[in-house]
Amino acid sequence: TPVLDLLNPAAIYANNEISLGDVEIYGFDYDYTLAQYSNLLHSMIFNTARDILIEQFKYPEGLGKYDYIPGFAIRGLHYDVQKVSCTKFSLLGLVFHCVLVLVEMLSHIPLYQMSDFYGKGPSLKQFMDIFSLPEMTLLSSVIDYFITHGIEFDQVHLYKDISDAIRDVHVKGVMYKWIEKDMEQYILHGDEIYAVLNRLVNHKKKLFLITNSPFSFVDKGMKHMVGKNWRDLFDMVIVQADKPNFFTDRRKPFRKLDDNGSLQWDKINQLEKGKIYKEGNLFDFLRLTGWRGSKVLYFGDHLYSDLADLMLRHGWRTGAIVPELETEIRIINTEQYMHSLTWQQALTGLLERMQMYQDAESKQVLLEWMKERQEIRSLTKNLFNPQFGSIFRTFHNPTYFSRRLVRFSDIYMASISCLLNYDVNFTFYPRRTPLQHEAPLWMDQLCTGCMKTPFLEEMVHIR
Repeated sequence: TPVLDLLNPAAIYANNEISLGDVEIYGFDYDYTLAQYSNLLHSMIFNTARDILIEQFKYPEGLGKYDYIPGFAIRGLHYDVQKVSCTKFSLLGLVFHCVLVLVEMLSHIPLYQMSDFYGKGPSLKQFMDIFSLPEMTLLSSVIDYFITHGIEFDQVHLYKDISDAIRDVHVKGVMYKWIEKDMEQYILHGDEIYAVLNRLVNHKKKLFLITNSPFSFVDKGMKHMVGKNWRDLFDMVIVQADKPNFFTDRRKPFRKLDDNGSLQWDKINQLEKGKIYKEGNLFDFLRLTGWRGSKVLYFGDHLYSDLADLMLRHGWRTGAIVPELETEIRIINTEQYMHSLTWQQALTGLLERMQMYQDAESKQVLLEWMKERQEIRSLTKNLFNPQFGSIFRTFHNPTYFSRRLVRFSDIYMASISCLLNYDVNFTFYPRRTPLQHEAPLWMDQLCTGCMKTPFLEEMVHIR
């Protein structure tokens, strides 16, 4: 039970200083940005892809006993396609031979040599988007089955089969049909989306939408959340954009769709308000709209496909939607977490200060403290996820996901509705956090009851 409301799950957090008063144009992705989905969707993706493996790829029927496990994996994990990296752990009576590795625990590996900018490199596959959660769980389930039953397999082929099965769920439109059939069950917080968009339009902001999803799917979802006249709120709507290629490939032209979503054949010389466009590329978008630089703020959930190019190459401001943030903050606000963190910091300070005492009794005490500290570290990590810990932090280090989040987003939040908590001219200021060599100057040990770093006075002679 949260007892310390130190952090607000509905707050917006800043990596860079940004004033909303300077933003004239707001852009949005659709899936997991405007439309937030329930966990039921992940179960459906998992089950359908599992059945595709059995029925179409002729995988063993015994895989049918595996069900989706919510909360099993987290985003930001990396998978070594070239070899099985087995970490065994018990989960609901099963022993998973887990091939998902936290890259921050493998800091000696030159990541750039194994994974390209969009996470599709030759060796390490990055799982960065929310739709990858069922894929990671299916991957672990299949490998668990094969190892448990002594079935030899080719790592590369197995990963490709699972990736293809997951892709089929998306490409063949199966997922879209589920959502369209029961939007109340799948789409969350729809009424808040209308409030966000309507407020921005009332303050004379221009809005646009760039999504990889097809028009019929987006149209039905937006009508459910915003109303039948949702397109009146947007100056531009682009569907099936093929991000991230939309941001880098100049070759695909825009195509216009009519009101029924049918393709038109005329050449596009301007992007008109209220019209629907398909495909295209960012370079034509910038040329036709003139929407450049820091007056544009674009929101998306995928750090690479949605945000990286826009920030690094085009100077747009970016906002990351991170749904996991709400759950993690609620955990941070619990008494158990705060107590564990406080005592862990105290033990760390004691170990640093008392390590020069080398008599037998002192050594024993130090060993006990080290053991207790390690136990508390594991306990604190497991509060977030028993397998992989927090999406943002591994012990005292930020995760790879967290570092990418800082690099590619100006602000981040749990959902787009967090904007409702701020004035449209609000300025976000990032908090200055200490570097390691600055830490003694900060009261970062205030929570331990210490007003200064332990043993600092005695260490002052060290240069």
